Amino acid sequence: MGREPTAVGRRVTGPQAFLLAGSFLITLGSFAVLPYMSVLLHQRLGLGLGTVGFVLAVASLVQFSGGVAAGAVAGRIGLRATMLVALALRTAGFAAFLPGLHSPAVAIGALLLVSCGAALYLPANKAYLVEGATEAERPRVLSAGSSAFNAGMALGPPAAAPFVLGSPAVLFACVAALFALVGVGHALLPPVGSGPAATAAAVGSGHSRSRSPGPSPFAVTVLGVYVFMFFQHYLALYAVPRTSAAFYGAVLMGYAGLLVVAQPLLSRRIAALTYRNAMRVGFGAMAAGTAVIGFGGYAGIGAGAVLMCLGEIVLFLKNDLEALARSSTPAATVFGRQRLAAGIGAFGSGVVGGQLYAAADAAGSARGFWVAVCLQALILPVCFLRRRTGPVSETVRRRRSRRPPEKPGEPVRSRQ
Repeated sequence: MGREPTAVGRRVTGPQAFLLAGSFLITLGSFAVLPYMSVLLHQRLGLGLGTVGFVLAVASLVQFSGGVAAGAVAGRIGLRATMLVALALRTAGFAAFLPGLHSPAVAIGALLLVSCGAALYLPANKAYLVEGATEAERPRVLSAGSSAFNAGMALGPPAAAPFVLGSPAVLFACVAALFALVGVGHALLPPVGSGPAATAAAVGSGHSRSRSPGPSPFAVTVLGVYVFMFFQHYLALYAVPRTSAAFYGAVLMGYAGLLVVAQPLLSRRIAALTYRNAMRVGFGAMAAGTAVIGFGGYAGIGAGAVLMCLGEIVLFLKNDLEALARSSTPAATVFGRQRLAAGIGAFGSGVVGGQLYAAADAAGSARGFWVAVCLQALILPVCFLRRRTGPVSETVRRRRSRRPPEKPGEPVRSRQ
């Protein structure tokens, strides 16, 4: 028998390698379709823009908040079975877009099916990747998964662009077939984390985990996504008139490429940071990035995007690692809650951002929008850094409960 690799030198296992490749293909297929949903619903099916916005908002809410259900489903049927259910829903959803090309009701139903599948899949996918991994291995595995997803996100839209309006039926058929094939591969994965036994084991092992004091990873995820989504939603509106659509596309491609390459390279260093220092680096980079974007021009927008990428790499990976380290619940439940936190942050950013950008634009200074975002990135985290909202570890609790040694002749003092 071969010797078990060490934590430092351990290679990616066969199931993990398949899951990483599958993550890339799944995201490639999803982002070949989903970014163009507004075009399909409005231009081809004739829905009004207000209706389109409402449909997309509901789909996003289902996709993010539904992640909480992934933990409960995985606790009942296991991680592999949860991913299979999710892929079946997404395959059915993309296939339903074929008749949906002629029926708005069917197209909306197909979109909701796809969103339900996405809600279940990602928490179970990440939980499967870290199953059996030590704390030292988790940064490498999670960062590799993030890189696979981001590579698919970057390549999906340009790959599908020639087919969206000219041959959408071909596009939907190909994506449905891709998901069906990936689903067959998932069926061959070994089952892990199956059912109530795994849940009981996770809860039982939670007492030995170190649960550090500090800001709640759920709350920090809400705030981090809230700040980040200003950049995600409004950079195009700001950058294209000041540079060009081609430059904006290059920025997006460069951003995705940097994210794919840099996060695995930095994963160990990010894991070694204290949570508070990771917050300082992450939010500090986002604040600096939005400030630089406010200067406008090619250099300012490009440099700001690099800083925002650094903030995303540090903050989002550290949030996942911290949430796992603190929780005694199964990993799928942890990642489901983190998805819910991301959804809350994205929703808040969407509500505030539209009003904020409109006000800045009406005042004749779109740069003021980025100044406002920069100030939020600097001020809001201070509230979290000053609070100790996380659970105190058992070791710290025991230390606090110990009575300090008394010096000879010193009177005994009561403790209130």
